[in-house]
Amino acid sequence: MRAFHLAWLSLFSCFFSTFSIPPLIPIIRHDLNLTDTDVGTAGMASFLGSIFSRLAMGPVCDLLGPRVASATLSLITAPIVLSASLVSSPQSFILVRFLVGFCLANFVANQFWMSSMFSGCVVGLANGVSAGWANMGAGVSQLLMPLIFTAITSLNVGTHTAWRLAFIVPSTFQALTAIMVLIYGQDLPSGNYKEFKKTKTESREEKFVHVLFNGLKNYRGWILGLTYGFCFGVELTTDNIIAQYFYDRFGVNLQVAGTIAASFGMANLFSRPMGGVISDRMGRRFGIRGRLWGLWAVQTAAGLLCVLLGRVNSLWGSVLVMCVFSVFVQAAGGLTFGVVPFVSKRSLGVISGMTGSGGTVGAVVTQMLLFSGSKFSKQTSISVMGLMMIVCTLPVSLIYFPQWGGMFCGPSFDPNEPADEHYRLLQ
Repeated sequence: MRAFHLAWLSLFSCFFSTFSIPPLIPIIRHDLNLTDTDVGTAGMASFLGSIFSRLAMGPVCDLLGPRVASATLSLITAPIVLSASLVSSPQSFILVRFLVGFCLANFVANQFWMSSMFSGCVVGLANGVSAGWANMGAGVSQLLMPLIFTAITSLNVGTHTAWRLAFIVPSTFQALTAIMVLIYGQDLPSGNYKEFKKTKTESREEKFVHVLFNGLKNYRGWILGLTYGFCFGVELTTDNIIAQYFYDRFGVNLQVAGTIAASFGMANLFSRPMGGVISDRMGRRFGIRGRLWGLWAVQTAAGLLCVLLGRVNSLWGSVLVMCVFSVFVQAAGGLTFGVVPFVSKRSLGVISGMTGSGGTVGAVVTQMLLFSGSKFSKQTSISVMGLMMIVCTLPVSLIYFPQWGGMFCGPSFDPNEPADEHYRLLQ
């Protein structure tokens, strides 16, 4: 449980850092003379950075363990978060957002850590609560960063300086949580990866390249990456644009826009854990088929709500639909990682990395196609994003496990076979 609390708190700080910039964009945009294209490109850049880092984080966790991988990444990226206070041009702003996006790779370490520490019957709940509470960092930053900025300006500090000083808070918080993970964390119930590697016999040791390619050739990981791209990826995109959307479309002030946007991210307190609970309960009752059906149903409902969000024309109607949408889209993320631990025992880190990076790929795609430039209005783009969610959830029906079956087919092997034999069949 100590590992659980360290994992979610560390990832919380990374989400807080990554999304500390969007709520201040109305101020930064004016100060740096950013165009809508600059803002959209910067948002896309923040997700591009996390794609590569998430892909790399999976194998690194397999090799070094989640504790060292998580803490090292946080310590490397904390100074980059602080450097946001030094940007002076659109180009440097885009570069900083790209580099800050590397923070989000900590998500892979978080899910790997929970899958290593908790048993299969509760792994959906553990992954869901850990990631859900951590994802609240995006909502908390939407709420706190405008308040921090306002508090600094109340000390007779100019706006040009105030928004820059505000970034001291997320960078310091991230560094402190990383140090706590290194000092107090533990990789496995039986100890740390360093000791675990020493006790393994040479004949059973998995080669790094074998583990990597073993995961990459598993088609289930690619489908889950696509699915996650249009639940968590949509969540990231919404976190990036929702404050500005309400600020521009409905004319609310910076603090109100930040509060509304915060309610979207704060729903992770219960919504993503709820997805994990649903996955575990469906799994206990219907096996892997229940987990897959639950994922498809919840994510499809989220897509329909996203379509509706772009069609609502009143402020309070939009807020209500946004809150319900947030519950479903975040629960879908918990349901996705309720399936991930069953895909490959040997390449858990690689599959987690593929799925996690799929989330940021989806964010890049939606940001680039729908929210970069002025080809579509934001409300139309939001509705189109919902349609993309519905379509990209359909491939879940193609996932099949020889021992457990799929959404429409039963198992082709005896479900009472030992787990090790099942994993051998999956390889």
